[in-house]
Amino acid sequence: MQDTMTNKKASQRMIELEEKYGAHNYHSLPVVLEKGEGVYVWDVEGKQYFDFLSAYSAVNQGHCHPKIINALTEQAKKLSLSSRAFYNDSLGEYEKFITSYFGYDKVLPMNTGAEGVETAMKLARKWGYEKKGIAAEQAKIIVCDGNFHGRTITIVSASNDPDSRAGFGPYTPGIISIQYNNIDALKKVLEADTSIAGFLLEPVQGEAGVVIPDEGYLKACYDLCKKHNVLFIADEIQSGLGRTGKRLTCDHENVKADILILGKALSGGTYPVSAVLANDEIMLCIKPGQHGSTYGGNPVACKVGIAALTVLRDEQLAENSERLGKTLLAKLIELKNEFPALVKEVRGKGLFAALVIKEKDGKGAWDVCLALLENGLLAKPTHGDIIRFAPPLIITEEQLAECISIIRKTLAAF
Repeated sequence: MQDTMTNKKASQRMIELEEKYGAHNYHSLPVVLEKGEGVYVWDVEGKQYFDFLSAYSAVNQGHCHPKIINALTEQAKKLSLSSRAFYNDSLGEYEKFITSYFGYDKVLPMNTGAEGVETAMKLARKWGYEKKGIAAEQAKIIVCDGNFHGRTITIVSASNDPDSRAGFGPYTPGIISIQYNNIDALKKVLEADTSIAGFLLEPVQGEAGVVIPDEGYLKACYDLCKKHNVLFIADEIQSGLGRTGKRLTCDHENVKADILILGKALSGGTYPVSAVLANDEIMLCIKPGQHGSTYGGNPVACKVGIAALTVLRDEQLAENSERLGKTLLAKLIELKNEFPALVKEVRGKGLFAALVIKEKDGKGAWDVCLALLENGLLAKPTHGDIIRFAPPLIITEEQLAECISIIRKTLAAF
């Protein structure tokens, strides 16, 4: 009993330390985690939970996957960073591996997802000037309402979310926002403006609450971009790498983006690794000195990236996501029918799903997530009324059944 009390005090002390010394830019669930393995995490009291957020899909391969951890530790003992002032013995190997894996000529390695998006936008503008012939300083990027591409000034300039955007102006010019899943809106802008360099979108909008476009939307957007000589830029940082049941979400419609942005699960949750992939005509528009990163393409990231992609391929995690994603969606629809006063809507593609919660007796999605936490499952609300479910893709049928049972039990209590 004394140990438990000590841990409880330690847990509260850790939360208080963050509150006192950390910036208040996150509203975290009140749980302090200290260990993760596979689909599970444990708090400092030793309580085990199913992780149904996967660090926003960074942990698709499961927590602390031994092959990825081994790649990280072995390289970290040899050489962690050389900078791009010199060549290192890992970067070329990684570049060959990832470009072959996704079928592109070139990769530009970065660290975070936001850096990947910024890189793609710079690349699209440079291509627009050098290849398309857009007049200087006039290149524009089209984005979609409801997007989440990161938190930098340029990226929040592309957002219509008041929490992301308000109070951070002046905003970066040259960005046009249109309605998501509206092909006519894209067509109208492309026909009216010849200075468009790129169209940037999430094939499934994650932070917006797993918003899935109509079937055929991605292909129709891609075809319009080809018609108007505009780059189709896919932000697959959260939706890619097996999450929706294919290697990339664009694969569902046999679309190959002109510029592909990856991150999160590209390291299996062990290290910041992102990548921008494109063919030579686009990528070689950027010359030495025009873009870079001290840590981009560092040896540890390279070894981790190879290991993370190898695990996704060899363990057939996209296939597992597609198979079990059908089960998850079907069961969530059953729960919607069972609890219509609480569950307004269900969405899902692969192991990427969401419940839209109706507020009941003054309680909503946040309260449901607190109850899920108490019952041993971690999920997080987004946009107030949506709960996103994204377990590690290594989850088994038996584990998924247990999680669905926890979700049902929690909803029943409301």
